[in-house]
Amino acid sequence: MSKPKPVAPRVCSIADALDLVGERWTLLAVRELSHGVRRFDRIVRNTGASRDILTARLRKLEAAGVVRRELYHERPPRYEYRLTAAGQELGDVLLTLMTWGDRYLNPGDPPLVWQHSCGRALDPVVVCVHCGESARAGAHSPSGRGALSSAG
Repeated sequence: MSKPKPVAPRVCSIADALDLVGERWTLLAVRELSHGVRRFDRIVRNTGASRDILTARLRKLEAAGVVRRELYHERPPRYEYRLTAAGQELGDVLLTLMTWGDRYLNPGDPPLVWQHSCGRALDPVVVCVHCGESARAGAHSPSGRGALSSAG
């Protein structure tokens, strides 16, 4: 009997992104930073993460250029965390994840509602920047090096 050939996983930026941020405490830290919480102790309190886990996640985000540390007190040295442009864009991803959670996990009773500057409840959607149409499945098709694995 022959052994089945090992199949390489599909190459894609979703997998690459999940390698960096696909863990609860990482995304909750980004959530807090998106909400303007910048001090380590408050991030710990608001996420429920242990100090050592949060330290590791913030260091990983800093090394990847998603957050930056800024000294706010010299003796003893104390830092606060701020999102870079990449981190701010990740905040947009969290808004759409929150919308999905509101719709399917907390229907009719979202734990938090964001108000947009227009005065209405924020309801983010993902659209094509070129035509303004929805980016939902069926409205797009893959191309590039990751598309080669799509057959079969």
